[in-house]
Amino acid sequence: MSATQTEAASVRNHLRSGTLAEAKAQGLTGEEFERIKDILGRDPNVTELAVFAVMWSEHCSYKSSILELKTLPRSGGRLLAEAGEENAGLVDIGDGWAVAFKIESHNHPSAVEPFQGAATGVGGILRDIFTMGARPLVVLDTLRFGALDDPHNRYLFDGVVQGIAHYGNCFGVPTAAGEVMFDPSYSGNPLVNVMAVGVVRHDRVTRSRAGGVGNKVFYVGSRTGRDGIHGVTFASEELTGDDEAKRPSVQVGDPFAEKLLLEATLELAKSGAMVSIQDMGGAGLTCSSSEMAAAGKVGMELDLDLVPLREPDMEPWEIMLSESQERMLLVAQPNREEEIREVFERWDLEVVEVGKVTGDGILRLSHKGRVVGEIPAWYLALGGGAPQYRRESRRPAGLDELAAFNPLDLPDTDDPAGVLLTLLADPDIASKLWVYRQYDQSVRTNTALEPGRGDAAVIRVEGATKGLAVTTDGNGRYVSLDPRQGAVQAVVEAARNVACVGARPVAITNCLNFGHPDKPEVFYFFREAVAGMGEACRALGTPVTGGNVSFYNETRGQAVFPTPVIGMLGLLEDVSRFVGSAFQREGDAVYLLGRSGGDGLGGSCYLKTIHNRIAGPIAPVDYDLERRLIDLLVELAETGTAGSAHDVSDGGLAVCLAECCITRGENPVGVTVDLPPESTLAAHLFGEAPGRVVVSVSPDRSGELEELAGKHNVPFRRIGTTGGDRFRWSGCFDISLTELAEPYYNAIPSRMEG
Repeated sequence: MSATQTEAASVRNHLRSGTLAEAKAQGLTGEEFERIKDILGRDPNVTELAVFAVMWSEHCSYKSSILELKTLPRSGGRLLAEAGEENAGLVDIGDGWAVAFKIESHNHPSAVEPFQGAATGVGGILRDIFTMGARPLVVLDTLRFGALDDPHNRYLFDGVVQGIAHYGNCFGVPTAAGEVMFDPSYSGNPLVNVMAVGVVRHDRVTRSRAGGVGNKVFYVGSRTGRDGIHGVTFASEELTGDDEAKRPSVQVGDPFAEKLLLEATLELAKSGAMVSIQDMGGAGLTCSSSEMAAAGKVGMELDLDLVPLREPDMEPWEIMLSESQERMLLVAQPNREEEIREVFERWDLEVVEVGKVTGDGILRLSHKGRVVGEIPAWYLALGGGAPQYRRESRRPAGLDELAAFNPLDLPDTDDPAGVLLTLLADPDIASKLWVYRQYDQSVRTNTALEPGRGDAAVIRVEGATKGLAVTTDGNGRYVSLDPRQGAVQAVVEAARNVACVGARPVAITNCLNFGHPDKPEVFYFFREAVAGMGEACRALGTPVTGGNVSFYNETRGQAVFPTPVIGMLGLLEDVSRFVGSAFQREGDAVYLLGRSGGDGLGGSCYLKTIHNRIAGPIAPVDYDLERRLIDLLVELAETGTAGSAHDVSDGGLAVCLAECCITRGENPVGVTVDLPPESTLAAHLFGEAPGRVVVSVSPDRSGELEELAGKHNVPFRRIGTTGGDRFRWSGCFDISLTELAEPYYNAIPSRMEG
C-alpha cells in the first residue's frame, strides 16, 4: 500500500462507524450487520452502512425471491440476453431488429403520492428501455385499487391515472394497453405496474456492464437532490396506514428532461461512444455504480464532490442514495470523452466526469478529499454476494375448504339478462375508456390497434413490415384460490390475447406483487405462483426475460391479493394483418373455437358479483389445446380469414359476446346466438373456463375457417350470426345494444365523476 493509500485508509477508518441500531432502522438484520463486518474486515462507516442497506433491501437484492426465480426458464428461444443480465429483456424479432421490454412496480410511492408515484414509475421503466439503445414504442399500465365506493380509493385511482398520463403524454410515448381491476384487498395499497417496450437494431444495443480499466465514468442528466432517499427501503416494508411522513421518499419526475436524455442517449448509442450505461433508478447512484462494476467484474472510483447537486451540504450517503429522476451513469470508450460531453451539452443536460473504472473490484467513494467508502462491488449485487434466503412456506389454512366449494350447488340464475347487465357494470369488466382517454394512444403514429379495440395492443415497427402485440394479464382472485393454477392462467391468457390479434407469443416479463415474504402463508402463494408461471412458460415456449418482485404489499398487516402480472410480447410478421375483437360486419358467421364443457365458475366474476363469494376450484389449462389454438389464431390472421377474435375470460361467454357487439365504436353490430345449455345456465353463460375464443368470419370463408380448425385439431362450433342492433341468445335474453352499452361505458365514470 502506498503512502497515499495508507493515509486514505487511515482517514476512512476514523469516520464514524454505523451501529447495529442504525442498521436495523435501515432494514438490515443483526445477522446481516455481522456479515457486513466480516466482508469489510471492520465496522462499516455510516455511508457504507447506508449503501449496504439499500442494496440488500428486498427491492434491490431480491433476497427472498431470487432462489425461486432461478427456477424459471430464463434463456432460449429468441432471447438475446438472459433474465436479469441487462437493464431490460432483449428479444430478437428478425431482420436485424431486437425488442427491449420490461415491467416494474411503483406501488408504495403511489400509495403515498399517487400522481408522482405513478409518473416516476413511467419515467423509470422508460429509462430501462432506452439505456438499451432502444427507442420506446409503447407503455402499458396494470393497476389495482380498492373498491371505488371509497373516496380514498377514488383519489388514488384518479391521481395514478393522471400521473401516468402526464409523464407518458409529455415524454411522447403512447400508453396503449394494460388492465385495471378492483378489490377491497388493494385498499390503501394500490398496485401500479408499468411496462415499456422499445425497438433497437442489433448493432446499436448498449449494455450495462462496466469495462476497461481506466475508462472514464460520467454522470449525465438532471442534478441530484434529496428526493427519494431510502425509497427502496420504503418499498421494502409494509404500509402502516400512517405514511404521510414518507412523502419525501417519493421522487419528482420531469418528463421533458427525460425526453432530452432519451435523444442524447440514443445518439451516443448509435455512435458507439459508450462502453455501458445504466439508469440511476432505485437506490440511485449506489445501484448503478455497484451493479455496473459487479456485472463487468471490475471496480469503480467515484468522487462525490463532482456529482452535480441541486441542494447544498448533502452528505455522502445522501448523494449515493438519492433517487432523483432523469439521471444516468455511463462508462466512456477511450478517447471518446469529448464526444460524450458535446452530445449531452447540446441537449442541455448535465455531463460530468465523476470517476473511473478500476481493476480491483472495489466500489471506492471519496468526498472532500477523503475516502468515505470501500466495498467489494460483488457483495452488493443481485445474484452476486448479496444475501439469498429460502423462506419458510406453508399452505394457508382454509385454502382447501375454499377449493372444495362447488359453485354449481348454488341456485341457478333465473334472470340471465339482469346478471349480464350487472356484470357489464362491474368495474373489473366495464370499459376502461375513462382511463385510456386520458392517455395519448397514437403519438408517433405507430399504434395500429388502440385500447378497447382488441385483446392486445398492436404497434408498428418503423422501417419494417413487422408488428408487436403486447398485453398484460393477472387475476388475483384466481391466485388467491390456487396460486399455481392462477399463475398458469395469467400466462396462458396473455398468450391467447396476443394470438387473438394475430401475433405469435414470444416471451414474457413479469411483476410479482405479494405481501410480507417472512409470513409462510404469503410465501406459499409466491412460491407456487412462480412454479405455475415457469410451467406455463415452458409449455408455451415463452421464456422469461426478467421483471420485478414487489413484496410488502400490506396495509396494517393485511396483504393484497397475491397478484402476479404477466407482460406478454407477441410478433406479427405482417402488421397489416392484425385482428380486432369487435364484430365488423352484418351477416358474418360466429364461431366458438377451443374448449367445450367445464363450468369455470370458481373464482369467477359471476360468483364475486352476484353471490359475493370468492371460492371454488380454478379450471385447469389444457396446454396442448392452447398451443393448437394459438397456431390456428395466428394462421387465421395471416390468411385474412378472421374478421374478429376475442377470448372468453372475465364474465364468460355472454360477456365476451356482448363486448364483441359494443366495442366497435360507431355503428356497433349485434348478434343472434343459438347455443343450447350444456350445464347450468349460470355456468353456460358466465363460466370462465379457459381455452375458448369467439371469432367471426364472412359467410364465404366459413369453410376455410373450419378447414383450418380441422388442420390444427381445434374443436369448433358455429354458434350464431352477426347483425341488427340487439344481442339475442335463444332461451336466455334479447337485449338492445344500447342497453348493453349503458352500464358498460358508464360504470367507472359514474363512480368517478358522479
